[in-house]
Amino acid sequence: MERREFLKKAGIGAAAVAATAISAPAVIAQKTYNWKMVTTWPPKLPVLQDGADRFAKRVEELTGGRIKIQVFAGGELVPPLGVFDAVSAGTVECGTSAAYYWAGKNPACQWFCAVPFGFNGQSMSAWIHGGNGLKLWEETYAPFNIIPRPGGSTGVQMGEWFNKKINTLDDFKGLKMRIPGLGGKVVAGAGGTVVLTAGGEIFTNLERGVIDATEWVGPLHDLRMGFYQAAKYYYYPGWHEPGSYLEILFNKKAYESLPKDLQACIDMACTDTEVWTLSQFEAQNGAALQTLITKHKVELIKFPDEVMNGLKKLSVDVVEAEAAKDPQAKKVHEDFKAFQKVVGTWGSVSEKAYYDNIVEKFPLKA
Repeated sequence: MERREFLKKAGIGAAAVAATAISAPAVIAQKTYNWKMVTTWPPKLPVLQDGADRFAKRVEELTGGRIKIQVFAGGELVPPLGVFDAVSAGTVECGTSAAYYWAGKNPACQWFCAVPFGFNGQSMSAWIHGGNGLKLWEETYAPFNIIPRPGGSTGVQMGEWFNKKINTLDDFKGLKMRIPGLGGKVVAGAGGTVVLTAGGEIFTNLERGVIDATEWVGPLHDLRMGFYQAAKYYYYPGWHEPGSYLEILFNKKAYESLPKDLQACIDMACTDTEVWTLSQFEAQNGAALQTLITKHKVELIKFPDEVMNGLKKLSVDVVEAEAAKDPQAKKVHEDFKAFQKVVGTWGSVSEKAYYDNIVEKFPLKA
């Protein structure tokens, strides 16, 4: 009986050792990663900086805590416009910003954010996910050791804040304006002086007269940032950024060092952020616009047709000139134009027809 008891205990012990040995590789495989993320946005900025914080939280949830990301707002770890370089060099593992800030790296970058009189948010998404957009985006960033992912659209932006009325295209002459990307080059073509500053510096520059006008995003942000206290006139529509896309950037080495399942979690969190971002802007801009108009007595003005026609003509020339600067920019531009013809034909009998024949003729009553 003693012998049987000994063998029984020995069997249990052996089974426990075997179970431990079997589970050991699984335990070892659960490597954790502590990443840093930098942004271009001011601290606590709704949707943009909030979205970065939310993205980090989603990644931690989806990976079961295997990836934890510490988020730094613009200027907290690197300058607001230093995101691209920091991710490229591997100083941080990831970042979020807007691609048109990197025109100096390659002119092609601008097409992945906004093209004047180009795609709205819905069409940009179609080009990125249903066309060659993402493939070309990855191709453009590859020389910089960066893997890009779409981070969502702001939707159609507002046309800008001005301290004088814009009645003709000549009113842009001598105007000092904060406006990045291809839109900024159009304003320069109209005789304006473009001043590129980070979001956190705009109000002070506008208030002190360093700039005469500025664009940013839309009512939600403009209300929070107090632009109505420093500029008189609020113009629409946002011809320069009809559907600006944001980006989430990953250092190539950091991203590719992850197991495939964690890469999939990262991509899933990006997609989640992409959908959430546009939804937040669409959900909140309306109420903010009403507050600007009713509470703060902001004068909302539509650009005259003459101005819009002039800007459109300038935009065609500017975009073609930018595309001609680099073979990659040319490649991206040609693909963008080809896709625009496809979605434009469909859009004329779907979205445009709906708004022209339903929304305009039968508006909702308060």
